[in-house]
Amino acid sequence: MIAIVDYGMGNLRSVSKAFEKVGFPALVTQESSQIERAGGLLLPGVGAFKKAMENLEHLRLIDPILSFIQSGKPFLGICLGLQLLFSESEEFSLSKGLGVFKGKVIRFPFSLPGAPPGKDSLKVPHIGWNSVRIKRENRALEGIQEGTHFYFVHSYYPVPDDPGIIATTTDYGGEFVSSVGKGNLFACQFHPEKSQSMGLRILQNFGRLAQP
Repeated sequence: MIAIVDYGMGNLRSVSKAFEKVGFPALVTQESSQIERAGGLLLPGVGAFKKAMENLEHLRLIDPILSFIQSGKPFLGICLGLQLLFSESEEFSLSKGLGVFKGKVIRFPFSLPGAPPGKDSLKVPHIGWNSVRIKRENRALEGIQEGTHFYFVHSYYPVPDDPGIIATTTDYGGEFVSSVGKGNLFACQFHPEKSQSMGLRILQNFGRLAQP
């Protein structure tokens, strides 16, 4: 079973329908017992970092999520679900995250360094299709080629202390980290469930990893 964490801030229906489409039905849940029994766990997310952490704490889901990650079973984070894995975010005010990875989540700059006057603004949030550069192999990226395009919707991105966890980067006003991976964990800033065939390939890869 794949469990999708419901903490009130994820696009749960589109993610669960995408898993169903690739042959791996998923359970949307707030129950720690179901998270513990799952073969794979997905942390989605859309919205504000601080509110997400407050919701996870209120629902008593932080310890079950961390315990699952430590168990070695496959874990997938999407968008805000990637950002929450880091130590802290500068969104609104400095807020603590889950601390799985050391590093800070920062906002895209309002202007581009070195750009000529009148052409220095960067549209934020970053919305639309953009390509990835593969920096590190990960089983979730099996079959994904250099330059593959995925769909993004975000204003913030992570800056890991350890560059060794960076799986892909993407260019938007400069190079930023678009996915990370380490051991049983893979997390991406882009939305696989909205990225057509290549996004579904990532979800299918994850579904296979979650099988006994």
